[in-house]
Amino acid sequence: MRRSWLVTAVVVLALTQITAAKTKIQWWQFWTDPHVRPTIEAIVGDFEKANPDIDVKLTDLTWANGHEKIIIAFSSGAGPDVVELGSDWIAQLADAGQLTDISTHMALDSADYQGWGMATYQGKIYARPWILGTRVLYGNRDLLNKAGYDKDFVPYNWNNFKRAIFQIDSLSPDIYGWGSNTAEKHRLYKKYLPFFWSAGAQIFSDDNKYCVISSTRAVEALKLYKILHDSCGFVANQRAIEDAFLNGKIGFIISGDWLLKRIALENRRINLIVTSIPGPEFPGRSFLGGEFLAINASSENKEAALKLIDFVTSPENQVLFCKANHSANPSSLKAQADSYFTDNVHLQAFIRQIRTSVHPPVDPDWVYIEDIIEKAVEDALFGSGLPATALREAQIKITQLKSK
Repeated sequence: MRRSWLVTAVVVLALTQITAAKTKIQWWQFWTDPHVRPTIEAIVGDFEKANPDIDVKLTDLTWANGHEKIIIAFSSGAGPDVVELGSDWIAQLADAGQLTDISTHMALDSADYQGWGMATYQGKIYARPWILGTRVLYGNRDLLNKAGYDKDFVPYNWNNFKRAIFQIDSLSPDIYGWGSNTAEKHRLYKKYLPFFWSAGAQIFSDDNKYCVISSTRAVEALKLYKILHDSCGFVANQRAIEDAFLNGKIGFIISGDWLLKRIALENRRINLIVTSIPGPEFPGRSFLGGEFLAINASSENKEAALKLIDFVTSPENQVLFCKANHSANPSSLKAQADSYFTDNVHLQAFIRQIRTSVHPPVDPDWVYIEDIIEKAVEDALFGSGLPATALREAQIKITQLKSK
């Protein structure tokens, strides 16, 4: 009995020591969708099996208040070890010294991933690209056919794009050529910037010293967007635009890969075109963003946090995630070569577009700059401002902001 008791005691002690030796890390993330959350949990479970000395605690954030929660936690020296960040938040936290510089570690396989420019601030890498995001042009082939276009037509420049929109718009009073956003925060400016970048316009000069958002090219791009909005636009929020498009009422809209997910989940039947956003002469540029994984500068478990980031963003796990979320834009080039993407022409359109997309400046003031641009587009479309006037006022405001 005594010997049995001693053996039991030794086993209990050993298990206690193993448990005590485990490193516990926290990961704050945004994927609460019931179609996606189980995949996140499974990836974490696989990580813990491969790393039995590490426990991961998942905490869900919402897009409604997630940014605010992260800023408050990091500013107080608290927060998780690993955090999912939107690309336009990285500079803000890096500038405040709240993210870990992971440049040396990430340099080992940087050529195998896209999106590093959004994670780099003042020459240092502060996050790893995970799932990127862009927007493409969606079209209704049946409406194009009714407007007299053949089965192979795809608009690739502003002239044939504009002509096709007007042709569709003239079919009947309840058919619109173009889906145009209302003053919907964080969305409207992302619809204008593809036109802006396709025109060759820039927000700042090459040396980053001057705001040049009211250039001739920028004005011409906003004029075109306004013509489509005023003449052929079904004007509503993003969801209502997509509803009308899927119901055969709109010829063309700009949207993300979430629309492909909706079409699949709702088993929608639509004769769909998914292609690059047109440019002045050739296919143009689009808006580039994404989800990144970063490490809290205050974390005491940086090595374990790096292991988790590497595991979650591995090509295999990116494919798993994209399949669960119907995502089109893994940051991993190896993941993009998976048959899930190569066998789907619509997903391929996103991968082609992302290679010519542009991300906003990596600037700690971007959240404020974004707001200024958005208000300028609102003024040009819904207010009394002319495109040139609205952009000129935006340039003055951004210049004042950056001079503080």
